[in-house]
Amino acid sequence: MPFVQARRLTLQPLAFAACLLLAGAAQAQSLQELYDAARGYDATYLATKASADAAAARAAQAEALVRPTLGLAATGTQARSEPPSGSSPSGINSTTLTAGLQGKYSVYNAANAPTIDKARRGYAVAQADLESAEQDLIVRLATAYFDVLAAKDALTTSQANKAAIAEQLASAKRNFEVGTATITDTREAQARYDLAVAQELAADNDLRVKRVTLDQFVGRVGVEPKGLAVPVALPALQSDNVDTWVATADDQHPAVRKARLGLEVAQLDTQIARAGEKPTLDASASLGAQNLHNSLNGAAATASGVGTSKTASIGLTFSYPIYTGGLTQNRIKETLVLEDKARNDLDFARRSVAEATRRAFFGVQSLKAQVSAFEAAESSTKLALEATQLGYKVGVRVNLDVLNAQTQLYTTQRDLAKARYDVVVNSLKLRQASGQLRPEDVTAVNSLLVR
Repeated sequence: MPFVQARRLTLQPLAFAACLLLAGAAQAQSLQELYDAARGYDATYLATKASADAAAARAAQAEALVRPTLGLAATGTQARSEPPSGSSPSGINSTTLTAGLQGKYSVYNAANAPTIDKARRGYAVAQADLESAEQDLIVRLATAYFDVLAAKDALTTSQANKAAIAEQLASAKRNFEVGTATITDTREAQARYDLAVAQELAADNDLRVKRVTLDQFVGRVGVEPKGLAVPVALPALQSDNVDTWVATADDQHPAVRKARLGLEVAQLDTQIARAGEKPTLDASASLGAQNLHNSLNGAAATASGVGTSKTASIGLTFSYPIYTGGLTQNRIKETLVLEDKARNDLDFARRSVAEATRRAFFGVQSLKAQVSAFEAAESSTKLALEATQLGYKVGVRVNLDVLNAQTQLYTTQRDLAKARYDVVVNSLKLRQASGQLRPEDVTAVNSLLVR
């Protein structure tokens, strides 16, 4: 087989795959589109958002502790009384209608202020959970998105590798028939071809599984992600100093903020417990009216209180706990111990976030170095394949050498694409680990994709 013809046939599968990719780009969805859809569909994110809304309502409920309350009460009673036998009259029917307003206001209660602050911090904790859920959604979606792209590249590589091996198998068979090659070349090519078929089937199944994972984020079927624009421009890190990322994580990470709020809540619980040793003062007022009507007449009716009466009252209630059976003192001891626990939880959160940030930072740095190495390897393997094909043409290389060079090139191209996707995803994970990941970062990654 002439060298020029072999090279032209080898590149045909890749060109065909590129045409298919461009043809489907118009129907493909960007990462930003899928993220907007996932925010309204992902059950985990929506559940956390509902919890945050509930926490806001609980914080509003706590505000009622320092506000007056007012209630309306009304009753109606129908009664009949029977006097002793022989008395006159024989029976009395009476109707009583009562209505009134009752108000109450807490003049002093040491537990009210810390209880309100605790509810507000509970809302802040829910907001931190929501921020974590949003960051998690971004990372999960981006991972699934680029997993599909990597699986597509792996399938394309497998198909191109199989097509190239099929060409070499056909060439080996022709050369064997004319006596210019041995049966060994044919059998080696056949073995490589059978292996390539198995690899293609595995890659196809992996792509199907990755598509299912991406589809479930938005509740659609057949989601088609856009690929990275060529030439590929990988995102740059804001800082090449790992300590800068760690310091930012300690200030901004929602897990650290949640642990810090947990310590504040524990301290407020202690204040609430100590309030059990202090007095309370409540003001109350009422205004009411009562109407009595019965079957008596004249002086008897007047004597029984027939008519409408009005009442009004205002008062203060003072309460001071003298002895609670040890309840208050032991509650204070419990909250103090829980404060220590909350401090340890905060320390653990800070250490965990710092560790995760360092691991994510070094992971991105390593992946970027791998991309550079794979780019150099791709250039080298292309030259090696051309040289091997030329050597096969002049008889200094065998068919197996060509197959190995082709496989090496396709494998390098697949690994290069996967490394690029990993850089993008792990850059998002680094921002998540440091607490900096925001929806705007999705837009930034989206700008790297095909328009």
